[in-house]
Amino acid sequence: MLKQSLQQKLSQKLSPQQIKLMKLIQLPTIELEQKVKEEIESNPAIEEGVEQAEAPEFEDHEEREDQRIEADEINVDEYLSDDETPSYRLVANNTSPDQEDKSIPVAMGVSSTEILEKQLALRNLDDHFYQIGVYLIGCVNDNGYVRRELSAIVDDLAFNQNVSATEDEIWKVLTVIQDFEPPGIGARNLQECMQIQLTKKNTTEVVDLAREIVANHFNALSKKHYDKLLSRLSVTEEMLRKALREIAKLNPKPGSALFSTSRIVQHIIPDFRIAIIDGQLDLTMNTGIIPELRVNSTFKGLLQNYKESGTKKDKAQKDAIIFVKQKLDSAKWFIDAIRQRHRTLMLTMSSIMSFQEEYFLSGDERMLKPMILKDIADKVSMDISTVSRVANSKYVDTPYGTFLIKHFFSESMKNDQGEDVSTKEIKKILEEVIDKESKVKPLTDAKLMDLLKEKGYPIARRTVAKYREQQNIPVARLRKEM
Repeated sequence: MLKQSLQQKLSQKLSPQQIKLMKLIQLPTIELEQKVKEEIESNPAIEEGVEQAEAPEFEDHEEREDQRIEADEINVDEYLSDDETPSYRLVANNTSPDQEDKSIPVAMGVSSTEILEKQLALRNLDDHFYQIGVYLIGCVNDNGYVRRELSAIVDDLAFNQNVSATEDEIWKVLTVIQDFEPPGIGARNLQECMQIQLTKKNTTEVVDLAREIVANHFNALSKKHYDKLLSRLSVTEEMLRKALREIAKLNPKPGSALFSTSRIVQHIIPDFRIAIIDGQLDLTMNTGIIPELRVNSTFKGLLQNYKESGTKKDKAQKDAIIFVKQKLDSAKWFIDAIRQRHRTLMLTMSSIMSFQEEYFLSGDERMLKPMILKDIADKVSMDISTVSRVANSKYVDTPYGTFLIKHFFSESMKNDQGEDVSTKEIKKILEEVIDKESKVKPLTDAKLMDLLKEKGYPIARRTVAKYREQQNIPVARLRKEM
């Protein structure tokens, strides 16, 4: 049975302008520069320059696509008044004409595939083996390994490349690739990678021992069972120590250097800079690479001519004035949105700097206070999502290095005195304790827990393990040295 009913409800929806503003806030300085250039190219009502008039406050209003604009309904005077044109200098007040230009250094290198294929071309291979070699090079991952099974490569060559090959033929070509530079490239696992590198070293007593350890005692080596190695190899501790030093020189990721040359190197340009001047923190926003914007004065002239034209307007004139009006609206909104982005970012970063003032003055991570997004959102009277957009995509240059803003946020834990302390403070102390431990007998997670409790941080062993893993610190057994 069908029924008809009326229902009334309230709902909140973001207007198209608000959505675009949120996207502008999320953009870092580099991407904002590109966005501004794209806007200048797509909207003739925007041009680079400085306006002298003051800008009105940014007003947000809902756009309705189905609302038709009639030329006769446009109040031209609103677009011709001097005080209506927004003016916002995108260059911060602390910049000067002689300021150093912060351009983005970009290095374009030869691709890793090309590097390996050039070496392959120098080998005496027929077309069949060369095709196999090209395919194998495509299977090399970023670390320099070929992780696929030879049987799977046989199937791929047959179905995708229409090349019939056997596992023996693939292995033969793979050994050729494993002779390429850098040493260890094309290995199928870490053990094989280390064996390849040791093979290329000059033969000495120490290198021979290192080869023996990697080839026949790799499991004991990986678990650092040094007592077992001493017993099985019947060598002195000093000799074993020298062999382990030789093994430690090997590169476990031979493809890292090779693949880094093929990537675009893009330096981070910080969005903010914090300096200490006469013992006080000074915050500036890096907007030096963003061009200055204003509304194109030519469009004013078009509207002025339209207003002064006393004759009846034809359809072409009305269409032109609607186009001009739409472009002016878009230009005014974009310039105002950039200004609001500037204000939002400065307000948010100023609050973060004020909250973590002790850290920014000292550089000691133990001085970082527990801080979550809600703490800053409450201070600046903004939504948590807005603060998150700022924190997750912006960098700040400090006297102690350049950091992502979210680096300064952390959860809190209670110490033995009931005070809230930052988890970053605990991680820093944990790192210091591990740095000072005896590498002959490193501390287990249980002993680390006891030491932290003695220092006033009562945390569980599993929490110690979690913090250790977050800092990429291995377990005690893998930290052991001779």
